[in-house]
Amino acid sequence: MDIIETIKEQIANNTILLYMKGSPNAPQCGFSARASQAVMGCGEKFAYVDILQNPEIRANLPKYANWPTFPQLWVAGELVGGSDIMLEMFEKGELQTLIKDAAAKAKASEA
Repeated sequence: MDIIETIKEQIANNTILLYMKGSPNAPQCGFSARASQAVMGCGEKFAYVDILQNPEIRANLPKYANWPTFPQLWVAGELVGGSDIMLEMFEKGELQTLIKDAAAKAKASEA
């Protein structure tokens, strides 16, 4: 499978997906640390991809997403943005609403 197909599949199969450096419990950069804290603060399960362990994704996702930096948060198949956007949304309560609504829809469609 080519890398763009892999990325599309990851985004399609995970309602809440964070592409980051490291893992939520061991982030490898400050931006990823703040982003993962914001997402964890929303109280829903989420998937993540460590781009340091996946150099092909690291190289190709910015072109696919038309977003040059990491971390990247995807919710319900849509790019939300990077850490600055996530933190701004979190402070306004918008990120929590977005993530909780997406998680509720995903659970309802599984039932």
